[in-house]
Amino acid sequence: MEQEANREAFERDIREAMPYTNIPTLLLLLHQFTGEDRWLKDPFQPERSRGLDDNDSGGLSPEIQAQIREAAVQAILAWKGGSAVAKPSLSGDELIQMMTVTEAEPIPADYASVMADKLVRYAGYAPERISVPEGFRVLIVGAGMSGVAAAIKLAQAGVPHTIIEKQDRAGGVWSSHRYPGCGVDTPGHLYSYTFAPGNWATYFPLQEEIQGYFHRVAEESGVADRVRFGTECLTSRYDEESHTWHSLLRNPDGTEETLVSNVVITGVGTFTTPKLPAIPGLETFDGPVVHTARWDSDVELEGKRVAVIGNGASAMQLVPAIADTVEHLSIFQRSKQWAAPFSKFHKKVPEPLRFFLREVPHYEWLYRLRLSWIFDSAVYDALQKDPEWPHPERSMNAINDRHRRFFTRYINEQLEGRPDLIEKVTPDFPPFGKRMLLDNGWYKAVARPDVTLIDEAVARIDGNRIHGVGGQVVEADVLILATGYDVVRYLSPVELIGRGGVSIREAWDDVDSRAYLGTVVPGFPNFFMLYGPNTQLGHGGSFIYIVECQIDYVLSVLRAMSETSVDVVECREDVYDKYNETIQSMHQNMIWSHPGMSTYFRNERGRIITQNPWKLPDFWALTREANLDSDYITVQQVAELERA
Repeated sequence: MEQEANREAFERDIREAMPYTNIPTLLLLLHQFTGEDRWLKDPFQPERSRGLDDNDSGGLSPEIQAQIREAAVQAILAWKGGSAVAKPSLSGDELIQMMTVTEAEPIPADYASVMADKLVRYAGYAPERISVPEGFRVLIVGAGMSGVAAAIKLAQAGVPHTIIEKQDRAGGVWSSHRYPGCGVDTPGHLYSYTFAPGNWATYFPLQEEIQGYFHRVAEESGVADRVRFGTECLTSRYDEESHTWHSLLRNPDGTEETLVSNVVITGVGTFTTPKLPAIPGLETFDGPVVHTARWDSDVELEGKRVAVIGNGASAMQLVPAIADTVEHLSIFQRSKQWAAPFSKFHKKVPEPLRFFLREVPHYEWLYRLRLSWIFDSAVYDALQKDPEWPHPERSMNAINDRHRRFFTRYINEQLEGRPDLIEKVTPDFPPFGKRMLLDNGWYKAVARPDVTLIDEAVARIDGNRIHGVGGQVVEADVLILATGYDVVRYLSPVELIGRGGVSIREAWDDVDSRAYLGTVVPGFPNFFMLYGPNTQLGHGGSFIYIVECQIDYVLSVLRAMSETSVDVVECREDVYDKYNETIQSMHQNMIWSHPGMSTYFRNERGRIITQNPWKLPDFWALTREANLDSDYITVQQVAELERA
């Protein structure tokens, strides 16, 4: 009786969730569960989605959708009742075929391996064990997204480690960044570790839910029990006699100690150090001044005249969130931004669908795989320079020009009847040239009568008066700096000193951050960084998978060291130089080198510092396995360099 009641309850809950499910994903699931090719043929083939939309209906008629949903119910009930999945594992070639049909566009064959890899990871992949020497220890600096993932994977591989975090909880920037509207512009189901589904309450979660996710993963994995919270790494120095790293730590009580480790892995990220504008008179502003990265919740906004400097990602989230609270909002924009529509902004994931995602993991895995194509990879070709394209000032190629027309139409729709604002906000550079933003109500907010968009930079500040370079003057009670981060100075939170007493700032000439695979640097033996230079996915999507690829690479280095009894490895200078020459050459043929815009992607010398130019499967392939023979010098060679 109880078993029958449970079966009926499960069927009821599955049916309740069905109206909220995604039709293209259900078709993938039906093909996998039943093995029937008919689900990939007419009349079930979806239409292509528009922009970054989930395409929940697939563009199919209500009758066809109903047929698909009922078939999915029956297939899931059979699976729950013990029937075997017809295709328990899907090859890369099968996934390409399936995704090509459900996305209604050709999926390049080179994505086969990375798609198959993601499904393996979703199902619970763990790295092989590594037999390190007795006393061997790794120091992980930072318990944000990268550090928590590294600690989990090192533990699974059996590598002893210590993890420190200067804040009092896990989560990195998602613990420290608390400005109104702060959230992610990637779907939560994609902004998740492959090994830890999010059970997200909203499709595009805000800061509190994101921080809660990383906290939960750290707790459930046991990482939180191992983190030394409130502990900051002041300096990490390589000792050339012992071939170890000596890291000076400041403990929660203010005392200092030196921790010795064989390896250092940093997960400090880039969006940590606020970039303060060099505006004359800023320090004399007559009222509270707050940067979005250091938000002060005690600052009173209600009924105040508020000025915002900047219109990038943080401003685009902040402005709609506070527009209803303030008396008047003035926004100084130095340059324009592209913003794409996304239909699920602030929408909650219905409870029945959350149940469905938990109880039918194959659906969740396939849904995440679709998102990774839509947000990670689908726009890559639009970013390549076509030397024959006749309109290089406005777009990169024909595909990019179609994107431009789509986004321009969207702006015109959102600001209909406001030609003054349309002119102010429509960029004159190609889409994706700067970080592509998502419209979370920005256009509607700037069109409000109590919001003024000032299309000029700030020249100076005098008391409570903010002067634009074009002569416009605004009086404000509160000044908010949404001016971004010092992203070109990677590792700025830690003083890192390698062989010969050379600091990382000296090695990089301060702002010229570089690394091989965004991970290792010559002169810094047994040192690895996560989310390092040129690892940011400028073509969209979640960088979490990129970091997981980096962690796999680090583990492969440690495994190779163990198998060959090598204690110290260091990236070869020629390998490092060739790699960086290659990626900068790739960038010259991509959108981020377009001369029609300024961007934080480039340093003051014109080098692209942050963006990853590789297609996802290419970077995945580069990080599969480290080759110590070709890419590294070993302890004996390092010792010779030290003696020299």
